[in-house]
Amino acid sequence: MENWLYVMIIERGKTYNKMTRAVVERHVANLKSLDDNGYLELGGVFKGYPGVAGMYILKAKSYEEAEELCKLEPLVAEGYATYKLKALRVANRENNYLL
Repeated sequence: MENWLYVMIIERGKTYNKMTRAVVERHVANLKSLDDNGYLELGGVFKGYPGVAGMYILKAKSYEEAEELCKLEPLVAEGYATYKLKALRVANRENNYLL
């Protein structure tokens, strides 16, 4: 079975620096929800990449499901950020590193 993850790169929008504490709290609540529901593999912020805020690695059944999760992210839904979504085929011992 092919093992895919979905990488959401969160890019700062024009109003990113105008976020309120309430927006950040909704963002954190979304992270918790993704984690509680088994969708969040990894998430974090970047340092030294202008215009890029952070990244989620999502476990979803399909690209389409991952896309729907991205659209629910409050930073995106409320216009503070945009995103790029990429499918990542996992290379590991189980699949002989895709050999």
